[in-house]
Amino acid sequence: MHATELPIAIIGAGPYGLSIAAHLRGRGIPFRIFGQPMQSWREQMPAGMLLKSEGFASNICDPDDEFTLGRYCREEGIAYADVGEPVRLETFVAYGLEFQRRYAPQLERQHVTAVKRLRGGFALTTGAGETLRASRLIVAAGISHFSYVPPVLRGYPPGLVSHSSMHSDAARFKGQTVAIIGGGASAVDLAALMHEADVDVRLIARRPSIGFHAPSHEPRSLVSRVCVPRSGLGLGWRSRLCTDAPLLFHAMPARLRVRVVQRHLGPAPGWFMKDRVEGKIPIQLGATIKGLSLAHGRKPELLLARASTAAQAMAVDHVVAATGYKALAERLAFLDQGLRSAIRTVDGAPALSRNFESSVPGLYFVGLASANSFGPLARFAFGAQFTARRLTRHLAALGAAR
Repeated sequence: MHATELPIAIIGAGPYGLSIAAHLRGRGIPFRIFGQPMQSWREQMPAGMLLKSEGFASNICDPDDEFTLGRYCREEGIAYADVGEPVRLETFVAYGLEFQRRYAPQLERQHVTAVKRLRGGFALTTGAGETLRASRLIVAAGISHFSYVPPVLRGYPPGLVSHSSMHSDAARFKGQTVAIIGGGASAVDLAALMHEADVDVRLIARRPSIGFHAPSHEPRSLVSRVCVPRSGLGLGWRSRLCTDAPLLFHAMPARLRVRVVQRHLGPAPGWFMKDRVEGKIPIQLGATIKGLSLAHGRKPELLLARASTAAQAMAVDHVVAATGYKALAERLAFLDQGLRSAIRTVDGAPALSRNFESSVPGLYFVGLASANSFGPLARFAFGAQFTARRLTRHLAALGAAR
């Protein structure tokens, strides 16, 4: 049986994959897109979570910028503001699902299980057993493959130690004692939701304080808007440059790009979480995990060290590593080993051209996997607009040249 031939395949149906699909469809460029819509948001984020991004920065991008989150909320009678009204996870997911129905109705709700490199393209195998040949492949895999667990917490059974992405239902640990490791939004959000679900939760972070975002207010004075401009990533000129000049970021030396991605817009919970955790949840700050052992009936026991006190042990029922994500090409197991080995990387992530193309011709990466090339913008849904427009223009030009 001959494999189905197609010019472009998209793997992933989150904000980036759906935005690219909408733009390709708008230009009449043939493609197929595979994946479960908004899967990472539906399955890897805790129910009841609030987005840190402002409403205006949480749009999925269609070619005419018509179907914004604000428009969806008006249609559905949901409270919304461009700035200052936290967006509920459930609202954003519902918006994404409706965006898919309107702008990517041809989405095939199955996963691509294997990809091999061919002469002039790629061979894809789907979960249904179909074999495809694609000239160009766009990997929009989101965060699902990139959960990061510190070495000290690796190698333990998932029933004892897990990553925060595994816990969309905070109530599953009701009546148990859980230690959450981390000081960013994932850690604080999950800790608050667990506490509110009657879980005995403790928050442990290396940093000396939790850096909650400041509340957002509009309108602001002209001086404030000039000195501290607003962007889709927050306030300040550094964030504004990240959103307005991703190609300038791309032109910077690779070592500097990686440093900026690691340091700018680090872990920080939303301002609206402060009252839900402070004074309600035991928080150990400035604490480093020196080890983990299994004791007290084979339950986890953490050994914590702090600068001002002697090391202490903490016995719990479960440990959650809310320690973020690291985009490593080697973690994309659906790409065969030979293909992964051929991808040139920067700090583990694919090194990309100005058009998101990797060192393997015809293979493109977007979203978190592109952050080391295009900056912090690519770590947020807000980056889907720049990505979809630039990549679609590039693919359209290639088609026009044939």
